[in-house]
Amino acid sequence: MCKGLATLPATCLKSAKDIKHKISFLLQKPEPQAADQKQMKEKNAAAVKRVPAAAEVKKWKESFSHLMNSDTGRTVFTTFLRSEFSEENMDFWVACEDYKKMSSSKLVTRAKQIYQQYVEADAPNEVNLDAVTREQTRQNVENACPSCFDEAQRMIYILMEKDSYRRFLNSKLLQDLCQAQMTNEKKEMKNCDCAEDRQALAGGA
Repeated sequence: MCKGLATLPATCLKSAKDIKHKISFLLQKPEPQAADQKQMKEKNAAAVKRVPAAAEVKKWKESFSHLMNSDTGRTVFTTFLRSEFSEENMDFWVACEDYKKMSSSKLVTRAKQIYQQYVEADAPNEVNLDAVTREQTRQNVENACPSCFDEAQRMIYILMEKDSYRRFLNSKLLQDLCQAQMTNEKKEMKNCDCAEDRQALAGGA
């Protein structure tokens, strides 16, 4: 038998060793299923904790302004935009909001950064602006002031409202969020019922 192995080509022996190594590695590898299930449960639990109140989500559905005025709303909407590869619109809008609150000494530097990041043609995260607004913003940045991005920001706000927001209202993301709320409400009702039963039993005792 040893003689037979010796007559085999070296490449065959190497392949056999590789296969044996892979099999032994797989056998030694811990079963990931339990760990994966634990991680999934933790993620789901965390997601449930982050579920906003039904009244808040109802406001998001009523108007885009309600959605944008809510920190949680913007976070959820940004997740949706990311799925559509258009999150740069929200990033730009938020950057403009932060820019308005900056001290005057930092405006010039930050204005150039925002312009180069989002506004100029072929920018890394270029937003969809018409040529007139783009040129007007370029001129504004040369004399940076808190309002130099106002028109560009307004255009992107309208774009999100008229385009992405309408799809967001019918998105699976929002439907799943509403479903999570219903599940939470059922759990809360069940917990309340259990608490009332315990109180009734305690009172009877």
